Amino acid sequence: MLQNKKIKIAIIGCGRIATKHFEAIKTHHENIELVAVCDNNPAALEKATQETGVSGYSNLNTLLKNLELDLVTICTPSGIHAQQVIQCAKAGCHVMTEKPMATRWKDGLAMVKACDDAGVHLFVVKQNRRNATIQLLKKAIDKQRFGKIYMVHINVFWTRPQAYYDAAKWRGTWEFDGGALMNQASHYVDLLDWLIGPVETVQAITGTLARNIEVEDTAVMNVRWRSGALGSMSVTMLTYPKNLEGSITIIGEKGTVRLGGVAVNEIQNWQFSEPDEDDEKIHKASYETTSVYGFGHPLYYENIIKTIRGEAEAETDGREGLRSLELLIAAYISARDGRTVPLPLDV
Repeated sequence: MLQNKKIKIAIIGCGRIATKHFEAIKTHHENIELVAVCDNNPAALEKATQETGVSGYSNLNTLLKNLELDLVTICTPSGIHAQQVIQCAKAGCHVMTEKPMATRWKDGLAMVKACDDAGVHLFVVKQNRRNATIQLLKKAIDKQRFGKIYMVHINVFWTRPQAYYDAAKWRGTWEFDGGALMNQASHYVDLLDWLIGPVETVQAITGTLARNIEVEDTAVMNVRWRSGALGSMSVTMLTYPKNLEGSITIIGEKGTVRLGGVAVNEIQNWQFSEPDEDDEKIHKASYETTSVYGFGHPLYYENIIKTIRGEAEAETDGREGLRSLELLIAAYISARDGRTVPLPLDV
């Protein structure tokens, strides 16, 4: 446990999402200190060192040997998260990894075991859970305001042009990236379990309809929860001409709610049979955004800092990360084999 000193952190991978971590670290500068960045792309590394003013490394091994770190954040392609998390754990560092935690089920399990064996924390970034609209919805579910939940539907209608995939060789590959479900929509897949509860079965169909990539650019998924609720999810990266919608609709015995906007940032419908003090908060909870990442990273870091200091429990540790990874893997198995996949996975 770290008390009375700043938590020393390094960021591994200096691509798009790393900027959100730089911003969150600045917000918590009194408690956490960025001491290094690492990337094997010289241009990305140069840009990050100029932006942050810290040391840059092109090799993770060298970084771990030369620095005494408390926490390492992994922002690299998803397919190499596992080996890097295990490497950092063996070096005695707590580890935070961006979504998805891995692209293979066995890798996710190995990550959790490695961190357990090393006695370090493994955190999986789920910053969208911290968004105000989602927090209000979670409270309504926890208060059982819906009564029995009957149906849930999620839309992720975004766009990723061919140029996005062409910008890096790892994008759009099975080994390093995963498709629309695993990469772009993984935070929405997370909501299926975190909000509604344990899933019983998954059916999915995926397609590569327009992009020149290995993985899917479009997918649909049907879900049955152990509670009996039914649901579905529609995802595409082909929306013309720009990101259109990230939404969730919940229909229950005593309530109906729809969160919409480009990234579940607007409460568009909020109706319950019984009033509650939270009803007055719905207009304040909605916010404008041009970023599908939302604004949850600083709040996520707050929990990380408190957990490392021994002041809180981790909200999304490795085992919590496995829950959404299991759903993603089940969906891909279903799409590949053309069958309904029961959970938990037996692979």
